[in-house]
Amino acid sequence: MMGPMRYAYLGPEGTFTEAAVASLAGSQRAADVQPVPCPSIAATLEAVRSGEAQRAVVPMESSVEGIVTATADDLAGGSGLLIRAETLLPIEFALLARQGTALTDIKTVGGHPQAEPQCRRWLAANLPGCEWVPLASNAEAARQVAEDRLDAALAGAFAAAKYGLAVVASEVSDRSNAVTRFVVVAPQGEIPAPTGADRTSLAAFLTEDHPGALMEILTEFAVRGINLTTIQSRPTGDGLGSYFFFIDCEGHIDDARVGEAMMGVRRVCAKVRFLGSYPRGDGGRTMVRPGTSDPEFAEAAAWLARLRYGRP
Repeated sequence: MMGPMRYAYLGPEGTFTEAAVASLAGSQRAADVQPVPCPSIAATLEAVRSGEAQRAVVPMESSVEGIVTATADDLAGGSGLLIRAETLLPIEFALLARQGTALTDIKTVGGHPQAEPQCRRWLAANLPGCEWVPLASNAEAARQVAEDRLDAALAGAFAAAKYGLAVVASEVSDRSNAVTRFVVVAPQGEIPAPTGADRTSLAAFLTEDHPGALMEILTEFAVRGINLTTIQSRPTGDGLGSYFFFIDCEGHIDDARVGEAMMGVRRVCAKVRFLGSYPRGDGGRTMVRPGTSDPEFAEAAAWLARLRYGRP
C-alpha cells in the first residue's frame, strides 16, 4: 500500500507556503498528504530531485514584488523538474511579537525578503528606524522571535499560535489585495492535459546579447497571438551581459500556436528550458485570436502539404 504523498515546502511551519500546500492538496484526504518543511526554496526543490519528496510547493510570483527570483533561477538553472499546478493565495501580513511587547519595544523586525517591500509604508510610519532582518521565510522570523533572537516578525497572523506569539498589529500590508502565486513542482514526466485555461513556463537563454535579442523572442509569441503573462530578465552568472528570460505565457505546449512559438524561440536562443504546461490557478480561459486556433494551424499545414506534394 502506498504511503501519503510527501509535499516539500518552504518552512518551517506557519509559512504562507504551508497554507498553499493545504490549498493545492485540498482534494486529497489529510492522511494522504505529508507536508515536509524545508529551510529554503533551493532545499525544497532539491527534496524532489533527491526523491525525499514527490512534490514541492514554492512561491513563484508576487503581485507586489513580481517574480520570486530564487524559484525562477533554480528551475531555470537546475534540471529534472516540471511545474504541474499553481494556486493563488491572498497575502496579508501581521506584526508578531512576544506577549507583552509594545510597538515602542521593537528594534528589529524579520521576515522573508519579499515581506518588507509589501509593508514598507506601514513600517516607515509605525517603526521608523527599526532594523530589517531578511530571513529564509516569515515563519523562520516568527521562530526567532519566540527564541528571543528578534523583537518582531512579519508573517501571517496564523503563525502566532504556532510559536506562542501575540499579534501586535494586524493588516500591516501596504496593499490589501496582494496575492502570491505558488506552484507545485514534480519530477519530469507526463504533462497535465490541456484544459483551455493553461499556462506554460519556460526559460530562454540568449546566444549572445545583441540589439533586438528580446524582440526576436517576443515576435515568436506575438505573431501567433500568444499573450505573455510574465517576462523577467535574469543574469546567468556567466558574466555581465549574459542573461536568460523567464517567461510565462497563456496556453499549453500541446496547442499548435504555443508549440510553434517554442520552436521559434529555440531557433533564436542558445538553449530553452521547458518548465511546464499546467492549469491556471485563476481559471481564466485562454483567449485565442482569429487565425491561431489548432484547426486553423492544421488547415494551413494541409494547404502547404498540397502545394509541396501536389496533393488535391
